[in-house]
Amino acid sequence: MMNSSKTPWEAVSGVLLLNKPRGLTSQQALFRVRRRLRAAKAGHGGTLDPLADGLLMLCFGAATKFAQRHLEADKRYVAVLQLGVRTTTDDAEGEIVERRAVQSSRAQIDAVLPRFIGAITQAPPVYSALKRDGKPLYAYARAGQAVEVTARTVQIHAIDVLALQDDRLTLAVHCGKGTYIRALARDIGEALGCGAHLAALTRTASGGFSLEQALTLDEVEALAPADLRERLLPTDVLLQSSPRQNLDLASAQRFLHGARLSGLSPDQPAAPGEDVRVYGPLAAGEPAVLLGVGTWEAGVLSPRRLLCLDELAPVKNAAIKNAATQPPISQPRIESLAESLHQDATP
Repeated sequence: MMNSSKTPWEAVSGVLLLNKPRGLTSQQALFRVRRRLRAAKAGHGGTLDPLADGLLMLCFGAATKFAQRHLEADKRYVAVLQLGVRTTTDDAEGEIVERRAVQSSRAQIDAVLPRFIGAITQAPPVYSALKRDGKPLYAYARAGQAVEVTARTVQIHAIDVLALQDDRLTLAVHCGKGTYIRALARDIGEALGCGAHLAALTRTASGGFSLEQALTLDEVEALAPADLRERLLPTDVLLQSSPRQNLDLASAQRFLHGARLSGLSPDQPAAPGEDVRVYGPLAAGEPAVLLGVGTWEAGVLSPRRLLCLDELAPVKNAAIKNAATQPPISQPRIESLAESLHQDATP
């Protein structure tokens, strides 16, 4: 195994879609891929708990500058709820604090779920990384200190029942940013009167990306660094929803030096202050590359986030440049995942 302290870190930019396995934190999964790529800079777009598996977006180099956009994207999950059992952490990793009889029928479940669709108020789990006075909530919980958890509003777009088998309820959830599926499982259990915890979880889609596009960790580690780099999506897949602006060579050079550009016409409509992805050549006769993100205000294009010299490179993977437009994971595949989760979920 490569000694990480001797890894020759290099400037690598792009996005990798990983099917994170259960048992690893998101940071552990990220580091193993980063080490394989020898990437000097890395981050991820949305944490998955060790209990969970599925789609984890990994960002390298220039892509880390735009990872925040993906943190705010809608996500889809297949979740298995263990009815009748409450735990300290609201998932299978916690200690059992209560058992109740389960008498929930499909009709009762169908009657309860609409309460959790739309803008709902959710109290995050006490075992979470949210901070209070500079400390994560789990630090207080582990120390046995009671702390008030502030509820917040999250958006649930849809919840569909995939299976109800004995005391296991499998749901497909489409939600907005900041949603804790553990908390959703807990609250649905309370609404059913039997309590519940999250027994297993798979993220099936995030933003415009689906699990079917992701590599497993075994596949990643079987590839040579150079081959793995060829599998990276270009940085601008994170920006596909933003208007595009093309610059000529002179304007591109000024933009990269932080100049505000006037006298231009927008190539695509953009609202004032809206992010605009900006492209231009680095030299005469060269193709346009992503220069960064700007905003239009009163007819002036101002730089907002620029790429540095070692992040400016032509897009190599043109065939997958528009991967973010792929449809979400298919319903048959979701049903297959649900069956697998039913079999593998911790009792």
